[in-house]
Amino acid sequence: MKLVLASQNQGKLREMQTILEDLGVEVVLQSQLGLALEVEETGTTFAENSLLKARAVMEASGLPAIADDSGLCVDWLNGAPGVYSARYGGVGSDEERYRLLLENLRGATNRAAHFHTAIVCCFPNGDVLQADGDCYGTVAYAPAGEGGFGYDPVFFVPELRRTFAQLTPEEKNAVSHRGKALRDFAVKLEEYMKEKGIHGTDK
Repeated sequence: MKLVLASQNQGKLREMQTILEDLGVEVVLQSQLGLALEVEETGTTFAENSLLKARAVMEASGLPAIADDSGLCVDWLNGAPGVYSARYGGVGSDEERYRLLLENLRGATNRAAHFHTAIVCCFPNGDVLQADGDCYGTVAYAPAGEGGFGYDPVFFVPELRRTFAQLTPEEKNAVSHRGKALRDFAVKLEEYMKEKGIHGTDK
């Protein structure tokens, strides 16, 4: 079975390929099918945004399509930046966004936060699968680490005593919101394939 990833992100593609290859599922970027869709994320939840992207790519390609939406939710800021994480404050770079976040938390007495990912897969027959994942931690007082992207330098994982940006890709995938959501999705997809009698491409 082939799934189309509603993204241009090679990193996301590699993560999905790694976790889904054991099911014999091939994952390709939408651009590999000649699609250059830019779906406006008008949803008010991560799941709504994922559904918008997956449905648009499924309709354009005629193939099952998968999308995810993720963000950082900070308790002190009533869940912000949330679904607006990638465009928080209207500033352009990852560093500008996380430094704005640190500024907005100046004097905060609670720095608890969590990352959330919602993955949605839409099938041409109308079926929809959804999986979610969370990773809980705190917002650091200053950035640390050179890895990762987005808010990773300021998201501190207490049990590991490091920020996301200080973890190896393997360490991050083991605890991250996206890693958890992907593993949950793999279980649901395997059950769906068995139920529908769908075989992987290598079976």
